[in-house]
Amino acid sequence: MKPVITAFRDSPDRGQGLARDMAVRWAFEEVGAPYDVRLVTFAELKEPAHRALQPFGQIPTYEDSETALFESGAIVLRIAERHAGLLPAEASARARVIMWMFAALSTVEPPIVEHDAACLVESEESWFAARQPLLRARIRHRLGDLSLRLGDADWLEGTFSAGDLMMVAVLRRLHGSGLLEEHPNLVTYVARGEARPAFKRAFDGQYAVFIAASSAGG
Repeated sequence: MKPVITAFRDSPDRGQGLARDMAVRWAFEEVGAPYDVRLVTFAELKEPAHRALQPFGQIPTYEDSETALFESGAIVLRIAERHAGLLPAEASARARVIMWMFAALSTVEPPIVEHDAACLVESEESWFAARQPLLRARIRHRLGDLSLRLGDADWLEGTFSAGDLMMVAVLRRLHGSGLLEEHPNLVTYVARGEARPAFKRAFDGQYAVFIAASSAGG
């Protein structure tokens, strides 16, 4: 069977390519592997059938003939391990790429998500304005370290890998914040990722779902 992933039927990101299935779609497109997408509503996310696949009621999930997974990082790693193109063959280089996947999701992304969540749900609270400098400072700290490590390289470990895919997917969440622009090498790094044909195919696939949902709702 072709792998099947789940994605929002009506994504809250409004077609910006930020929903969590984006990285999974991108990975499939990079390795040239076919896949199917099963769209789910917010109500369906909470139903027992979906909870059996994703106990936290989120997307994406992944199913193939051998296993079922949740968490975008784990799914991208599964794709990268089953197809050539996203992980080096040499063991040490492979381990470093996987390290960057963890770094993207465990080190760089958390302060970005915390900032996003504050803007979405705390903007009317009395402490919102006072808390913003702290949240932005945490992001700046991570970006500064990443910028220093990347330097003038195109990619984190020589050639494009699953580590870059996950890192670019995380950094894209900063579009419009002004924070990424403080590090020109990170701006061009993200732009290189977004310029890849596989990224464009993945983005177009996710955007088509948004257009269809908008048309159905309108």
